[in-house]
Amino acid sequence: MGNLPPGLAGPVEVALAKAVEHLPGLHALPGGCVFEPKWDGYRAVIVRQGDEARLWSRQRKDLTDRFADIAAAAVRILPADCVVDGELVALDASGRLSFDQLQRRLVTSPASARRVAAAAPASYMAFDLLAAASVDIRTQRWATRRARLESLAVWEPPLQLSPVTRDVDEAREWLDLLPAAMGVEGLVVKGVSTRYAPGRRDWLKVKHRDTVEVIVGGVLGPIDHPEVVIAGRYHDGELVQVGRTVALTNAQAADLAAVLVPARRAHPWPDEIGVGAVGNVAYSNVSVNGGVNEQELEHTEHDSPDSRRVSL
Repeated sequence: MGNLPPGLAGPVEVALAKAVEHLPGLHALPGGCVFEPKWDGYRAVIVRQGDEARLWSRQRKDLTDRFADIAAAAVRILPADCVVDGELVALDASGRLSFDQLQRRLVTSPASARRVAAAAPASYMAFDLLAAASVDIRTQRWATRRARLESLAVWEPPLQLSPVTRDVDEAREWLDLLPAAMGVEGLVVKGVSTRYAPGRRDWLKVKHRDTVEVIVGGVLGPIDHPEVVIAGRYHDGELVQVGRTVALTNAQAADLAAVLVPARRAHPWPDEIGVGAVGNVAYSNVSVNGGVNEQELEHTEHDSPDSRRVSL
């Protein structure tokens, strides 16, 4: 059995992406840009060493027991002494990405993991190679790492290569179509000649955004200085929670406080709601009449449930 270099035997620090508003041009990054789908799943590094494989999260947690089927596939498909970066994903019956289905795998006990895996199968989308044959290749350029990743194995489900394109027009098409078709969050953009930089945000990420009108159903914090907006929409005649904004700036809070009034007794929401899991948000901008414009709604289905008192 070979010995993986320090920092690659697990847990592994991963490269990160910086959010940008618009898809960059072809030459925005060193060597030109390459575009990949931004998967709605869990970032995970596969460390394949000896006769086993282990999965490590971005938060340095060992996920192997929860995704034993992926680990077993990695042992079968990948050569020993390699380290692969990618994303754990799950698809629902319609072929769309399902974070809820993936989350079921994380909250189950190791004793029940096999049964839950059969009911909620996962896949792994590989997009980078950090080590091969016990050699750290993070200093090699993306183009070289990608070529080595593609030839590393005969890729087959549940381990698959994440698609890439250098065609900006095709990338725009992906950004327009894949979110609705598959539930992809957007695109990740990388420089063709860049090295893999753990902990640094050298990559770019562009989220797909839809604009929709919502109702300010409540706020976190006092009504005269709101901290966060709890947004709602009517569904079948019922006002349902659909998301919350990121923290308001002082100026936004002052603008919004000027138009807020206490709720009447008929308000359908309770005084306390689970603001950490208020629904599956498929859009990420909220415009509020009265000064709060283009506030970003968090994708709160990824957060841990929490409960806070809401000003209505």
